[in-house]
Amino acid sequence: MEANHPPSTDSRHNSIVLKIVHWDKLFESDSPPRLGIEFGKRLPYATISAFSTGLALGYYHGSKKAGLVFRAENAHRFPTTSTGWFQYHKTKNYVGVVGGVKDGMKMGFKLGAGALAFCLFEETVDYARHDKRDFLSTVTAGLSFSGIYSLLARHDVYTAARTAKLGLKLSLTYGLLQDTLEALKGNRPAYVDFFLGNRRSKVDKEGSI
Repeated sequence: MEANHPPSTDSRHNSIVLKIVHWDKLFESDSPPRLGIEFGKRLPYATISAFSTGLALGYYHGSKKAGLVFRAENAHRFPTTSTGWFQYHKTKNYVGVVGGVKDGMKMGFKLGAGALAFCLFEETVDYARHDKRDFLSTVTAGLSFSGIYSLLARHDVYTAARTAKLGLKLSLTYGLLQDTLEALKGNRPAYVDFFLGNRRSKVDKEGSI
């Protein structure tokens, strides 16, 4: 006889599968998305962009470094014929390409994973703050990311402090830039309305006196 699973177990399993497949639905909200792009699209865009940037930078640095290492290792045995020089430069270019691809992939995966984690942190903080999307969530995500990075990299106290300071500066700049773009679209952050409301109330009180 075939064992029948209870309906409650099957429905629970199906709900978990649906949540995993439609993971972006967990962050749905009525407020405008950041940068005007839904989170389900913004996350892969940011990850791919960061990976591509890391790939390009890593390839440039890695190929240059590999070429210098190859030249230093063969400085005592430079070729003396045209055929030897042709083979030398051919090998040097090959070593440079291999070194560039290796360093490019490493940096690309690091930056891609960093962008993925940062976007998830930022959206999670927005969700926890009841869809209040402003620079405070970005700063919180930046500081959280820098703290986790320092922990994984086993930084000392001073290096961790510098990393946190850098994360604060970058996340604050990025968050205020997002708020400025949203304000230009007519979606002013809550803190702007709060300050403007207080200023208007003060002006109304002074005018009534």
